[in-house]
Amino acid sequence: MKFCKLSQLLLVSGIGLVVATLLTACQITTIDFVYLATAGDSNGGQIQIFAADSESGALRKGGDTVSTNGSDPVALATTSDYQHLYVANADNDTIVHFTIDYSGKLTAKDTVTLNSAPVALAVNNAGTFLYVVSGTSSATLTEFPLSSGTIGTPTSTQPLTLVGTHSGDMLVPTAVTVLRNNGIVYATAYDKSAYNPGGTTTSTANPGWVFSFTVGSDGTLTPASGTPFLAGVKPSGVVADPTNSYLYVTDFASNQLIGYTAQSSGVLTYLLNGPFRTGSQPVAITIDPRGRFIYVANQLDSSVSAYSIDLKTGTPSSAINVTGGAINSTDTGPSAIEVDPALGRFVYTANYLGNSVSGFRIDPTAGTMQQTQSTPYPAGNKPTAIAIVPHGNHAVQSISQ
Repeated sequence: MKFCKLSQLLLVSGIGLVVATLLTACQITTIDFVYLATAGDSNGGQIQIFAADSESGALRKGGDTVSTNGSDPVALATTSDYQHLYVANADNDTIVHFTIDYSGKLTAKDTVTLNSAPVALAVNNAGTFLYVVSGTSSATLTEFPLSSGTIGTPTSTQPLTLVGTHSGDMLVPTAVTVLRNNGIVYATAYDKSAYNPGGTTTSTANPGWVFSFTVGSDGTLTPASGTPFLAGVKPSGVVADPTNSYLYVTDFASNQLIGYTAQSSGVLTYLLNGPFRTGSQPVAITIDPRGRFIYVANQLDSSVSAYSIDLKTGTPSSAINVTGGAINSTDTGPSAIEVDPALGRFVYTANYLGNSVSGFRIDPTAGTMQQTQSTPYPAGNKPTAIAIVPHGNHAVQSISQ
């Protein structure tokens, strides 16, 4: 009788151990927090917080939704230490600063108001300056100093204009980025006087441009020699590689990716074998933290184009999936794209028309993509921007020269 009881006890203990092991194996570990700016509802613009699972890349609710303090959020940016997040609201011309705690929670801190609607944001790697391009009929680059994340009074304001006979053209800003070494800022714009589908044009100037400014130790912005540089028809997104060697611009109107060699002086020269084909209406671009792969969100195709980068030449080559295709389907109308910074294993798009987020797992060798579990993930109304911060002790991936 005692033997039978002992056997039953051992059996129950064994089952308990197996169940515990299975539960541990299935435990969800958050590797990143994903922040999504949406138009919200009657309450105005919102930032939704998702938690990304370290194994599957699947997203789930990661915290309470917060107000952007505006109705039309258009851009997000974080500091490199991932302790501060900034949102641009086009409806009330504001930039709002939030702090990020360990659990991913956002707390609104300070706000600045611009003279015109902000379009895009970038923070330098040192966390000392915030760059904003703004305007709907004229383009301006503004540099704000940051002190422990707090936004200060502008230290530099640069109008983005053409010279000579085209000096009066109407330029519309589209994107901004800063080199990882903090030394150069690039801003893109298109000439609405020369490119205005459905409307009239009054100029024969080249439509697309990228402006280059060197950054002094005190934040002084100086136009690079030869700036602005030709950038297709309607540049829509801009990104620099982590080695400060190459710059890439998407051309929304020509369905192309334009590559440049970025000189230390701020001068840009075309990559000789470009431009490179994208899907239809490329609207946003990102590079993985190791600087090996480029990902482009194509708005009309509802897809992502993937490229591997030749680190010696900067040349992007299409990353071909096992199935033979280079295009990866998202939900409808992607508007923004980011790679997770913790391990560089996942890509996420904000889908403006799909009211969702699409997720992909990256092959670390080839750069190809596979959809994550249960993608796309439902989100709020008309998501326009996405930002990602690593969680916990996960090492942020980087490339060494």
